[in-house]
Amino acid sequence: MPSKKEGVMIVLSSPSGAGKTTLVKLLSQRNDYITSISHTTRKPRSNEINGKDYFFVNETEFMKMINQDEFLEYAKVFNNFYGTTKSNVISNLDNGKNVIFDIDWQGTDQIIKKKLKFKLITFFILPPSKDILYKRLSNRDMKDKLIAEERMKQFDKDVLHWQRYNYVIINKDLEKCYQEIFNLINSEINALPIEYNINYIKKHIDKLT
Repeated sequence: MPSKKEGVMIVLSSPSGAGKTTLVKLLSQRNDYITSISHTTRKPRSNEINGKDYFFVNETEFMKMINQDEFLEYAKVFNNFYGTTKSNVISNLDNGKNVIFDIDWQGTDQIIKKKLKFKLITFFILPPSKDILYKRLSNRDMKDKLIAEERMKQFDKDVLHWQRYNYVIINKDLEKCYQEIFNLINSEINALPIEYNINYIKKHIDKLT
């Protein structure tokens, strides 16, 4: 168990469109939870605010940060870079804040390999079906079927990384999904009995793939 003075690292990953960003925002509303804000070279969407959703930088700035070893993790996803800086994360954890990461499997691997002193709990979020995922992607503000189709192709690759995570959660109902994640975090931190059906998850993944 972590000491009372230290926070916990909580990672949420998912194929694009499975709902992890919404789940991260729900978790971050709790007092002892904050979201690690990533740097990205991606252009902001219409509803995104610099410094709140992401720190939007150009590729030259991002490369400079890599060279200066400022990132805890970073990855290139759909031709854009995303990265988490070390300083703010470590500071918040030392001050007892639980830090939530909205990152992909590449970034998760890098954090695992860092073997930091803080407790790490990882979640992989999946959609209830591929049809529902496609509808979610098609309804985003980009309204671009070609981009949705590109994300669907990537889904088949991303889903293969589920075994790297402590828990796989199916986002069929947002509130239930959120509650399931929060209950698992609470059980992990307080060493309580954990209810988790891995066989059910394996069957669901077989259907998706």
